[in-house]
Amino acid sequence: MDNYTESVHDVKVDSKESAFYVDAAKYWEQVPPTVDGMLGGLSSISDIDLKGSQRFLNSIYQLVECPGKERALDGGAGIGRVTQGFLMKNFPVVDLVEQDRQFLEEAKKALEPTKHKGQFFNIGLQKFIPEVGVYDIMWVQWVLGHLTDDDLISFFIRCKSGLKPKGLLVLKENLTSSGEVEMDNTDSSVTRPRALIIELIKKAGLRVVKEQKQQRFPNDLYEVRMFAIQPV
Repeated sequence: MDNYTESVHDVKVDSKESAFYVDAAKYWEQVPPTVDGMLGGLSSISDIDLKGSQRFLNSIYQLVECPGKERALDGGAGIGRVTQGFLMKNFPVVDLVEQDRQFLEEAKKALEPTKHKGQFFNIGLQKFIPEVGVYDIMWVQWVLGHLTDDDLISFFIRCKSGLKPKGLLVLKENLTSSGEVEMDNTDSSVTRPRALIIELIKKAGLRVVKEQKQQRFPNDLYEVRMFAIQPV
């Protein structure tokens, strides 16, 4: 058996965790493990989203110092929508990190008939510690709003150690246009302005090497941007 045998790593939720994390976990426990559930009823944008991600990834490989194409991480993977619809088409090995057990089990089920190779980590990103120096791309999408600023900085710092020398951390996230942080009490998450995202990236000792706006989303949604970042 090789180093990429499928496995599930479990981490129990700490009973002393802040209400911010506990409330979010409770919310997602009630969400159906479907594409519509993952996208808040907007499954119609999934294909547009995946194609936009592919275009951005293609642009990354036009950089002078571009990463390899061996192993990727899907952070906040949900049911594996991004893994199956995009990352597996570019990397032979894709690891999934997802806090909700039900979603991760659905991802395993969906990926079982495919040629997927990779590990499944049942843990929140605020606790996830990647293996050192193994990822070419760490793709983290629509989940950063569930981390506090301090935990987000800590997560970024840990991601640095998980990257290969030319590896990149890619963030794809909603951004506010108001310049302020907006709280969603329904799912216990925040949406940050671009300036704050950039500030947190810098505080973690990282820099943006490529940035692009997601196109063709409905006008009534938040602006979505992709950031490719690497250690300074």
